[in-house]
Amino acid sequence: MKIGLAGFSGSGKSTVFQWLTGAKPDPAKVQTGQIGVAAIPDERLDWLSAKFNPKKTTPAKIEFLDTPGLLATERRDNPRRLSILREASGLVVVLNGYSENDFAGKLRRFRKELLFADLEIITNRIDRLKDQLKKPRPTKLREQDEHELGLLQRIAAVFEEGKGAAALGLKDDEEKAIRSFQLLTLKLELAFVNVGDDRVGQPLPADLLALASSAIQAPAKLERELEDLSEEDRNLFMQDLGLTGFSRDAVLRTIFEAMGQCVFFTVGEDECRAWSIPKNADAVTGAAQIHTDLARGFVRAEVVTYDDFHRVGSMKEAKNQGVYRLEGKTYAVQDGDIMHILSST
Repeated sequence: MKIGLAGFSGSGKSTVFQWLTGAKPDPAKVQTGQIGVAAIPDERLDWLSAKFNPKKTTPAKIEFLDTPGLLATERRDNPRRLSILREASGLVVVLNGYSENDFAGKLRRFRKELLFADLEIITNRIDRLKDQLKKPRPTKLREQDEHELGLLQRIAAVFEEGKGAAALGLKDDEEKAIRSFQLLTLKLELAFVNVGDDRVGQPLPADLLALASSAIQAPAKLERELEDLSEEDRNLFMQDLGLTGFSRDAVLRTIFEAMGQCVFFTVGEDECRAWSIPKNADAVTGAAQIHTDLARGFVRAEVVTYDDFHRVGSMKEAKNQGVYRLEGKTYAVQDGDIMHILSST
């Protein structure tokens, strides 16, 4: 899963990128985007690893894409800057919380930039389709073009109203038809206020929460600087600021969940591993995360929830107590499932 860090120049995106991933920003990739990886902390995986003592423990991970900041005044280059985000699964919109106060206004402006960038792509495609339909075309191709044109005109009309494509509530087949456009206004979004130490502990403004109810905040720059101090100095500074701990782990988990992901586990002496999977995905999709051969030859999944396994203490006891289940292809994987895939290949 790749998540784009986005926002206006000066919002502290690169600071957040470094805080989350530990990767230092590369000046050579300022205009093209830089990838960093963060492991998702999970106490359940820690417990399973202690239980099985495997040779290897592998957490779920997020790839973060740090992208060029948008320009607030000279906007002509913004569509190009945003194009880097089209490959991302979702967006974390970083808002400047240390020298600005109108977070809701800034988020609205950012969403408008997404809308303008998507509108440009859609209108260009509409124009090409109209030109194609003026020429002789086989009936089937003409029908396909007319269907696509109708769908894109509906999307363009929503854009003209100042709303993103997500407002249409597209059907699965419609989303599939426009997937190649990688519309930014269809992506999952989480607003992140990058606050200074003077705002630590203060609630987020109501107008921002009305616009983005799941918005979060953290002092990324402060926490990154504290990590470089000696333990004694760090504790003193944290006491003075009223901090009881770092928020990075909680922020990573929040981003992971906000992007529609959950975790299932595979366990054993060789490896205990957390696998990320979209919420409500089926068991075959889970098998494919492990290996495509397992999905192709899927027979069934042996499943026990983490909570049940933690309570009973062993697979043998899970079977004895009837909490070790056999599930088929359509089973919706639940967060915390421990799975063993049986496959014919």
